[in-house]
Amino acid sequence: MRTQAPGFWDDQKAAEAQMKKVKDLKKWVELYNEVHVAAEETQNAFDFYKEEIVTEEEVDTAYAHAMALIEDLELRNMLRNEEDHMDAVLKIVAGAGGTEAQDWADMLFRMYQRWCERRGYTYSISNFQEGDTVGVKTASIEIHGDMAYGYLKSENGVHRLVRVSPYNAQGKRMTSFSSVFVVPLVDDSIEVNVDVSKISWDTFRSSGAGGQNVNKVESGVRLRYQFTDPYTGEQEEILIENTETRDQPKNRENAMRQLRSILYDKELQHRLAERDKVEAAKKKIEWGSQIRSYVFDDRRVKDHRTNYQSSNVQNVMDGDIDDFIKAYLMEFGGTEAK
Repeated sequence: MRTQAPGFWDDQKAAEAQMKKVKDLKKWVELYNEVHVAAEETQNAFDFYKEEIVTEEEVDTAYAHAMALIEDLELRNMLRNEEDHMDAVLKIVAGAGGTEAQDWADMLFRMYQRWCERRGYTYSISNFQEGDTVGVKTASIEIHGDMAYGYLKSENGVHRLVRVSPYNAQGKRMTSFSSVFVVPLVDDSIEVNVDVSKISWDTFRSSGAGGQNVNKVESGVRLRYQFTDPYTGEQEEILIENTETRDQPKNRENAMRQLRSILYDKELQHRLAERDKVEAAKKKIEWGSQIRSYVFDDRRVKDHRTNYQSSNVQNVMDGDIDDFIKAYLMEFGGTEAK
């Protein structure tokens, strides 16, 4: 095997990239074997049923298990782009509306944390700015797990909440908005051009969600990058704040990694836009539009892109969003991969 050849680890970056490919291929083989075994078990169960050895319910159970594995494999097949295999940075920003919007942003923040825990993903909070009275103004999470970006890219957009507000004395129905931004978390193996002359830094005293890192030292960092779009000439300032650790150099390193991720995503979005121009007949995905409504009183969560909806609002807010992600990827994933 190439991985066992002499000198394989002499170039550590190349070796790690090769090991990642091996790991990905091994995962595909394992998943195929699981489907193959489940299909055989379903056939055996059916044969045993004809001989009255097993019940119809046992056949149904075997069939349902096989179908679930096949659908999961088909879903994974929708994630064929390079960036789909990367970890992700997810940022939530409260919309206009003060307390109500900031509380909604905090609820979404919790929803994605619960989703990570359901999938066995790890995450770290890279920035957290508390709301004026409750909730959060903005929060960023780095999420590490198998195809984290591939799954979470479906969450890009505006999320709308409709509920009877606990902060309104008249008990009126209120509508709030929060934006979710997801970019792939790039590593050192991805080439991204960063013009260091366009970077400026500020430091500030940070306090995290737990309230333990009190305002004693200026460990928080604020990175400002003056970005010029190489295709349009448009200019914008990219602002990144990182308060993940009490170590300022470490926070600087984390902020730079997020900057590289944002620049990588901008190039990726340009490529997608160019592809859409060529393939104008295909259904275009508007990344910045309202994508989902959570109507608490009606017990309904609906995705406006796929029309998939759930009546179990509590489960959704507890991180059970895989069916929404699946519906999105099954409709749009294959198109993106092309």
